[in-house]
Amino acid sequence: MKLAVLISGSGSNLQSFIDDCARGALPAEIAVVLSNKPEAGGLARAHAANIPTLVVDHREFESREAFDAAMLEALAPFAPDLVILAGFMRILTPDFIAAFRSRLLNIHPSLLPKYPGLKTHQRALDAGDSEAGATVHFVTEELDGGPPVLFARVPIEAGDSADTLAARVQLREHQLYPQAARWFVEGRLELCGDRALLDGEALPASGADLDTI
Repeated sequence: MKLAVLISGSGSNLQSFIDDCARGALPAEIAVVLSNKPEAGGLARAHAANIPTLVVDHREFESREAFDAAMLEALAPFAPDLVILAGFMRILTPDFIAAFRSRLLNIHPSLLPKYPGLKTHQRALDAGDSEAGATVHFVTEELDGGPPVLFARVPIEAGDSADTLAARVQLREHQLYPQAARWFVEGRLELCGDRALLDGEALPASGADLDTI
């Protein structure tokens, strides 16, 4: 199964996919890495792993629709079976989402449905939460609102800042995201209506807990 990974930054989650594919833990091939920023550090990670890369700079387009159309055109020759959003900091249009309906995953740094959008770690700290985490979910037109697949909890410690919390959450992301993709690649995970199914059974509304699977 061929993966396309979309990035905007350093590509730390991309690296977890590269590593898992290389050691056979994820039985798939990363066919292409696409970035909307030519300066994204993750492109160097892809080059080091001999993975083809694409840059579609969103700043060169007058609208989100035109940008997404260009991405679809660029990805078409690679025919990805699954698209992975790994720190891709653009809101996708309905046309792009429809093109990969049920084959589009994202990871969000909170325990959804808490804290969609940005500054999730600071918002968890400001709310006095005892835990934070990350959630892999199918992408739909609702921002960070698609059906959750898998989540991991991270305790909030005394003295945590948004940066220290983010660093610990990111470590769990690197375990969480390839596992969710593995389910998809193995044919175990699917999107059915507004629920994610694993082995034909509906997952909980918050997704499965990585620590209990």
